[in-house]
Amino acid sequence: MDPSKRQCAAMLNFVLAVAERRKIQPKKRIWVRSWLKRRETESVYHRLVKELTLEDPNEMKKWLRLDKVQFDHLLHLVTPLIQKSDTKMRKAVTPGERLTLTLRYLATGESQTSLGYQFRISHNLVSSIIPEVCKAIYQVLQPTYLHIPRTQAEWKDVAKKYYSLWNFPNCIGALDGKRVLLAKPARSGSEFYDYKGHFSIIMMALVDADYKFMYLDVGACGRASDGGVWERCKLREALDRDALNIPSSSTLPNSDKEAPFVIVGDEAFPLKTYLMKPFPGRDLTNEKSIYNYRVSRARRTSENAFGILAARFQIFKRPICTSPNNVKDIVFAAAVLHNYLRSHSKKTYSPPELLDREDLQRRQLSLGEWHQAPQGGLERLPVVGRGHSNNARTVRETLLSYFNNEGKVSWQDEMALLH
Repeated sequence: MDPSKRQCAAMLNFVLAVAERRKIQPKKRIWVRSWLKRRETESVYHRLVKELTLEDPNEMKKWLRLDKVQFDHLLHLVTPLIQKSDTKMRKAVTPGERLTLTLRYLATGESQTSLGYQFRISHNLVSSIIPEVCKAIYQVLQPTYLHIPRTQAEWKDVAKKYYSLWNFPNCIGALDGKRVLLAKPARSGSEFYDYKGHFSIIMMALVDADYKFMYLDVGACGRASDGGVWERCKLREALDRDALNIPSSSTLPNSDKEAPFVIVGDEAFPLKTYLMKPFPGRDLTNEKSIYNYRVSRARRTSENAFGILAARFQIFKRPICTSPNNVKDIVFAAAVLHNYLRSHSKKTYSPPELLDREDLQRRQLSLGEWHQAPQGGLERLPVVGRGHSNNARTVRETLLSYFNNEGKVSWQDEMALLH
């Protein structure tokens, strides 16, 4: 065959093949489902939220955890960070919808798929909106509502409140750590596998006398020990270097004893000159039992803060189904919202199981019931024995003597028996 004819035949076969493929190629799927197009009129944001705002503000606060004034204020702050532009093909999800969706996710822990149906937003878009808005919430609120005291006067204000509310002088915070449960991350092996057989990341916090977080460290893998987390914690490093502008030792109230300003923690932490914890063991002297009660009473602020956080934001009631990095953003956003609400709510929220020990006794709750106060998906860190310095023991002995003499309170003997 003539070469030119062969070339023409080959070209013809190619054209016929392309035409055949086009003929059998399936039609393109619609780029947006019809029920998603009705988002602006039928979604839960455009119907229920508006109804609650106008007709039942109290229920709106239950639904979103923020009242209208707080919601509008927060929306004003985050809008520049989360606003998107409309395109020729579709209208962007508004900042109000994005913020409402994220707050509802934090408040309920509901699945992203379920929220997508309610807000008439695709699942893929929901999964990108939530971490973005969480980052924005933390960015706008953190400078004001979640930070370590910057001056000696601010540290002294924290200590003053601890003494007036919890009868512990020279206390500048309660330290505690919890594990936040998450769904097993893909291809993570045992990295996030903790000692209880769950997958988790660790959050460590320093809390003031009003149940507000002053410092938060989030992200250590669940398999890490409490000692390893504390040793790598920036707060520990700053305390060891005396880099936080904490005041020097001062005289204890109604006494000639002098003691440094200290943080209180549980048995999971080491005894330091700046960190007090209870005496270990069961068969303790009466004096040591009283000291343990006074330390635990002050430390209760951190337990209460975590309990309120988990009760207010139900996302912590079960393993969080997203990536560890997104979980970190969720924890930071929830914590800073917790502080924001503690600062701006007329009546601060404290679940009944998180009362002080004296209130629990009046309600005739047993010690066992008190220890079982629910905190949802937040788990305690394990207890590990540690050595400590002579200087740390001296500080603890000073406080032990003070609590049993000049600094005693009328109810401590009775309460120490229950401790």
